[in-house]
Amino acid sequence: MEQQRAGIVAGLAAYIMWGSLTLFWKQLHHFSAFELIGWRICSSVLVMVVVVTAMRRWRNVSLVLRNRRLFIRVVLAALMLTINWTSYVWAVVHDHVLETALGYFISPLATSLLGVFVLKETLRAAQVVALGLAATAVVVLTVSYGQVPWIAIGLAVSWTAYGWLKKEVPLEPVDSMTAESLVLLVPAMITAFALSGRAGSIPHSASGKELTFAILTGLATVTPLLMFAFAAKRVPLTIIGPMMYIVPSINFLLGWLAFHEDMPPSRFLGFALVWVGLAILFGNSAHRMTRRAE
Repeated sequence: MEQQRAGIVAGLAAYIMWGSLTLFWKQLHHFSAFELIGWRICSSVLVMVVVVTAMRRWRNVSLVLRNRRLFIRVVLAALMLTINWTSYVWAVVHDHVLETALGYFISPLATSLLGVFVLKETLRAAQVVALGLAATAVVVLTVSYGQVPWIAIGLAVSWTAYGWLKKEVPLEPVDSMTAESLVLLVPAMITAFALSGRAGSIPHSASGKELTFAILTGLATVTPLLMFAFAAKRVPLTIIGPMMYIVPSINFLLGWLAFHEDMPPSRFLGFALVWVGLAILFGNSAHRMTRRAE
């Protein structure tokens, strides 16, 4: 029980930190999202090298290099992670925090579509209703925004694909994250260096505070990951799974109340449709689990 309690505390802390990262990235909104991702990856590699060395897990990480099929999966996962990170950071620094919330709210629905079209699973009635509500929400939000909410869709698709690829990688979260970061290191260094010569780049224009934040992007990335890895081993998925909605909930509140992004009734209706769909989806899943336990 003590282990589970510690895991729940760590899981809650991880999700709250992930949600609060929006405030972190807002401190760097003057800079290019692509440059920030380059710094984030390079900084993450430094932190992960220290962590893996301290934990003596380099042998596990080296499995990626010795297994061609595993290496390809790690590269694809790293690509999806880069797309997700870049979309998220771009959205935050360009005042689209509400769209990041929408993206992570609809991720479970995107996972259902992955199950149907990729894994050939059969949709349950509740899933059909939830997906129908999500599709309606996208239409409503498209009208509200005046364009398709591509950022939200991109976040949902890339995160869903990343999660699926991670399931295909037989590594612990720390080992997997290290391998993904190392795969991305050279492109990240090239990106950061190529953009460093611009007048508004981090090396040219960052204040001391902003430079500190840029350097700490890796620590801000890795810390909640390690806390989540600690929680995942001690807390049942039925408990830690629903916790993930802490992240988009924080982003929704920050975008609406802290950053004063537009929230007309039509946009609120779109979010409400997604929330109803999620409630149906999780209610049905909880009912099925209860029946199996009986």
